[in-house]
Amino acid sequence: MARIATVFLHENPAHGYCPMISGLSKPALRAEALALAFVAAIAALAFHSGVLLFLFPELAALSHDVFTRPRGRWAQQPVRIVLTPVLTGVVGLFVSRHFAYGVLPVCLIVSASLVILLLLRSQIAPAFSAGLLPLALHETEWMYPVAILVGLLALVLLLRLWQAVALAAQPEGNALEDALEELPHSRIGLGHMGAFVVLLALLGQWTGHTLILFPPLVVMSYEAFGHPEVPGWLRYPPLFPLVCVLAALAGTGTVRLLGPGVPGVVLTLAFSMLLLHLSRLHMPPVLAIGLIPYILPHADFWYPLAVAMGTGTLMVWYLLRRQLQPVAG
Repeated sequence: MARIATVFLHENPAHGYCPMISGLSKPALRAEALALAFVAAIAALAFHSGVLLFLFPELAALSHDVFTRPRGRWAQQPVRIVLTPVLTGVVGLFVSRHFAYGVLPVCLIVSASLVILLLLRSQIAPAFSAGLLPLALHETEWMYPVAILVGLLALVLLLRLWQAVALAAQPEGNALEDALEELPHSRIGLGHMGAFVVLLALLGQWTGHTLILFPPLVVMSYEAFGHPEVPGWLRYPPLFPLVCVLAALAGTGTVRLLGPGVPGVVLTLAFSMLLLHLSRLHMPPVLAIGLIPYILPHADFWYPLAVAMGTGTLMVWYLLRRQLQPVAG
């Protein structure tokens, strides 16, 4: 615990001081405020319309990344930002309408999502989450891909406006984050990802708790296992599950204390952004974790426990793989 406190509060020799203390620029703050305002507007639409899935959790990850990094990989693919998650969402909904949760349906969705990404040459990894979400939440209404489409079109429109007025003030793309958002370079890594998904899906099927493999976790495993040559994103391993669990606790706690509404969404997302800054994790799907309780039929504290199990398993698997295959990737 002392080590974790040191990481949060003291200088990081590889990158300088924690950005929340000394390095967060005004353009970055404006970009994060825009992402927060965008998600708040989407949340208002979701709660007022009664269609909660307008609040597609990965909108938080996508909006934060493209607004803070308008020169980054995701921001340079506006058509794929819309098309890839919608297509995987349609696949996921089709499977959810015809199969109960289980290992085979999960593998079908994840495999189909990977094929869609590769065929489109798309780097929009949150599409995995769009595909798995209907099965994890037992969603069967065709409004789901429509809701995703509306949110993503709004995001791309706002991104274009943001790029027109703010691009010159934004820094060049972050090399580490750009590398993690590229198409995977390791077939062995994708094999590890597949085995990881099968294990967590088996646990979910056996226990009945489908969120052990919560949808953003598939995105995280894709980025981690698919890019073994990229160092640095998991510099302090204990922080990874800790940050994810804290984000899940924030989302669950605000839902239970404040009820489903825009104020809770804003508080949860702002807290999750703060966690990413303090921990220096390069993992936008963390922002989606806190929003999942807002689209659950009943948010309880089993969800943070499921997040702890899933992220803890990913961290251990990733570290073992790095030890056993440090070069092969």
